[in-house]
Amino acid sequence: MNLDALVRMANDIGHFFDAEKDPQTAIAGIENHLRKFWDPRMRRQLHAHAQAGGAGLEPHALQAALRLDCAATTDAGIRISNGPG
Repeated sequence: MNLDALVRMANDIGHFFDAEKDPQTAIAGIENHLRKFWDPRMRRQLHAHAQAGGAGLEPHALQAALRLDCAATTDAGIRISNGPG
């Protein structure tokens, strides 16, 4: 998908969570939305962009994208775990 469109959409999701008083809650909300509703290819592309500096991503969207850790997530969005937690 077009990277500019992904960045714009991630920022739009971030704007929805601007009302959160706690920044970590906002970032977690953005991350959760990306995991639930974005195609795995979109998440991987956004995560790679964030790791490369995340040009155009607003701070909360950037932090959420960095937390995606796509290598440890299945295409169904299920986190792979090696133990409790």
